[in-house]
Amino acid sequence: MIVNDKLYQTVWIEGTSVFMIQQNQLPFNFEIHECKTYFDTCMAITDMTIRGAGAIGAAAGYAMAQAFLQFRGNDKAVKVREARQDIENTRPTARNLFYAVEKVYHAGLISAESAVVEAQKIAQKDSADSKRIGELGSDLFKKRANILTHCNAGWLAFVDYGTALAPIYLAAKQGKDVFVYVDETRPRNQGGKLTAWELHNNHIPHVIIPDNAAATLMSQGKIDLVIVGADRIAANGDVANKIGTLGRAILANEYNIPFYVAAPTSTVDIECATGKEIPIEERDQEEILYQSGIDRNGNPVQVLVCSPGSKALNLAFDVTPAKYITGIITEKGIIKAHHQSIKKLMEENQDS
Repeated sequence: MIVNDKLYQTVWIEGTSVFMIQQNQLPFNFEIHECKTYFDTCMAITDMTIRGAGAIGAAAGYAMAQAFLQFRGNDKAVKVREARQDIENTRPTARNLFYAVEKVYHAGLISAESAVVEAQKIAQKDSADSKRIGELGSDLFKKRANILTHCNAGWLAFVDYGTALAPIYLAAKQGKDVFVYVDETRPRNQGGKLTAWELHNNHIPHVIIPDNAAATLMSQGKIDLVIVGADRIAANGDVANKIGTLGRAILANEYNIPFYVAAPTSTVDIECATGKEIPIEERDQEEILYQSGIDRNGNPVQVLVCSPGSKALNLAFDVTPAKYITGIITEKGIIKAHHQSIKKLMEENQDS
């Protein structure tokens, strides 16, 4: 994506440092964050300096490569295994993280340089897969389309292009009249902060809506299609994504609106039989109790917005059953969300 007349990816490596867009500062400030060690990169994943399935995967791959570069001596093998465990403990739900760490770890057993090369390949493939998802997904849009999306599955959530937003970007370039309803996506407001910022930066017509407004808009016939991303896809087609996705899917089913999930094959966990086996991350309750932003003078503020003394339950993801999903847009094609289609997709992907 081009920001301030310069082309950026979400995350990249230079030497032994990993650089990334500081997403916790958006949309108010655009900053680059440097992670000098693998543990710095772990912390950036944990505190959501970087977030989104593909971006987490790429960052985790780079962190694994950093560990191979960082450690020397007789205890290197032990230190690297400990680093792998640290990286895998950062975010439990996103499949791309484990996919990347495993591939880079095995490459690193050959040499640290091989680990870096493998991490870069993963990042490059993430970008290429996202671009292809955009090409395939844009065919789903008619000349005019009103689209609802939830959370942020755009460029910021991947190395480049994104998944749920990639078809929208390409459709707009093709001259289609697209309009996006952006769920604010509580509690961290990734829709209102990140998706809206991306769409504004790309001059895509959009409006931010409260999460609880989707049902009314659907009932009024104002939404033609729903497209979301995914953090993990089970072998039977169940999908884990940002909390609130399940509600959108149920609503879309009620109002006969197509509901698509956009994700690369690296998000598929073929060893996970159903969505019931997907670990669901529970995050700090303060993300619900407090909201962050800027005041009228542009100064950062954090405000308590809930009843003082009350506690909050902050589940980061939910699981949408396959029966509610019209199709899954992958870099290999658009498939049905059921076991046989996913099994065939992964077998073909393994052979390619």
